[in-house]
Amino acid sequence: MKKIIDKRALLECGTPIAISAVLSLGLVPDAFAQSSNEGEQAQAQVPAAATADPAASADPNVAAPTGWRQRANLFGELGGLRPWLDNYGISFDLHETSEYMGNLSGGTDRGGAYQGVTQFGFVVDTQKAFGLNGGTFNVSALQIHGTSLTSRNLQTLQTASGIEADAGTRLWELWYQQSLGNVDVKIGQQSLDQEFIVSQYAATFMNATFGWPVLPSTGLPAGGPAYPLASLGVRARASFANGVTVLGGVFDGDPQKLNASGTNFPLGNGALVIGEVQYALNPPSANPSDAQPVGLPGTYKLGFWYNSNRFDDQGVDTGGVSLASPASNGVPVSHRGNYSVYAVADQMVWREAAGSPRSLGVFARVMGAPGDRNLVDLAVDAGITLKAPFNGRDNDVAGLALGYAKIGSHARDLANAQAAYTPGYPSRRAETVLEATYLYQVAPWWQLQANFQYFWRPGGGIAQPDNPSLRVGNEAVLGLRTTVQF
Repeated sequence: MKKIIDKRALLECGTPIAISAVLSLGLVPDAFAQSSNEGEQAQAQVPAAATADPAASADPNVAAPTGWRQRANLFGELGGLRPWLDNYGISFDLHETSEYMGNLSGGTDRGGAYQGVTQFGFVVDTQKAFGLNGGTFNVSALQIHGTSLTSRNLQTLQTASGIEADAGTRLWELWYQQSLGNVDVKIGQQSLDQEFIVSQYAATFMNATFGWPVLPSTGLPAGGPAYPLASLGVRARASFANGVTVLGGVFDGDPQKLNASGTNFPLGNGALVIGEVQYALNPPSANPSDAQPVGLPGTYKLGFWYNSNRFDDQGVDTGGVSLASPASNGVPVSHRGNYSVYAVADQMVWREAAGSPRSLGVFARVMGAPGDRNLVDLAVDAGITLKAPFNGRDNDVAGLALGYAKIGSHARDLANAQAAYTPGYPSRRAETVLEATYLYQVAPWWQLQANFQYFWRPGGGIAQPDNPSLRVGNEAVLGLRTTVQF
């Protein structure tokens, strides 16, 4: 998560901690990352593009709850504004996510940092608004505030929080989607982590790698078109009755090039091509009155991406000499293009009873790429989540996950070569993070999330800045997040 705008720091937050405490009287880590399947959404660490307001999609013949603990949004129907806008096909979303995280051990320094992001967006249903059937217009913006714990204290590859980034205000997504039967096409500025490489169960966790994985975050220009960045492009999707969905797209290859505010819409910076095939096993019926599948639901995905830009070698110069050698010319070999293949699996493995909220889900995701031009050439994450762990807590989620980032072969060779010139210089192999989390639903519009993470060999085993003979120590990180849906 780096490059021109460091994604670890791209959601740095500066709002006072007192504000976070006030917000925690009525907020939540809301459903961030969206699945590519219509209607499927999961809690995650990266904000989802604005979607239709839950209250607006409810049965219009049933009055929305008015009690502050029952309604979908803190401000409810806003004196009738939400249903009035819904008559014209307009719904809007406003939420604030705030968190405080700190490392108790290891790292380059000890301490904590506040991060926060405010997201606003609205969606227009063109059927209601203009009589154009199957059309959806979406626009969203971000106000990012605070400080990045990862860049300040941790120096990890797998960023501790998915909302860390440079402070500022920026346009995020701006697109139009048209449905044509079982096919829909989306054109405009898009953030790919909203549809591609998504894991439903991984989205519960706060570490960024369980959202947009560490491999594209470190291997693509500016970390790729993923929160809080987006690229101009076109995406097509086709869904079939047998549970298969195919989606693919072509996007500008560098989402940050001349686009710090998200409002310049550049093209000509290479191309990023991405494709994915999905299979839904025992998917729930979209109509609650229909008979539901007896088997446990799951989703399986295979995909690839290719970026046409040039990428520097991670360890060898143009003369074939190690970049660590005093004889090196200091100019790395330039490779044409970068690519990766990946697989994602989400599977519910246990449910207390048909229709019961209590269930156990597992996920696994693996992604590989060439080791000469990628700092990370293999990324693997896996975990387990338990929904409704206690009686009466139907929307709480407890989870445990593991993320693994293997250092690419040429970057490992570079570190080994550096040891020849700096005795004791640590080798680089891999970084591993373990995360345990509990998401507590206070109200439909407010969630609190407690979090613990432990990192082995931060950065894959990087050296201390002030003592290159020692590597950065293992890190224990504690955090608390609160998100409110206004």
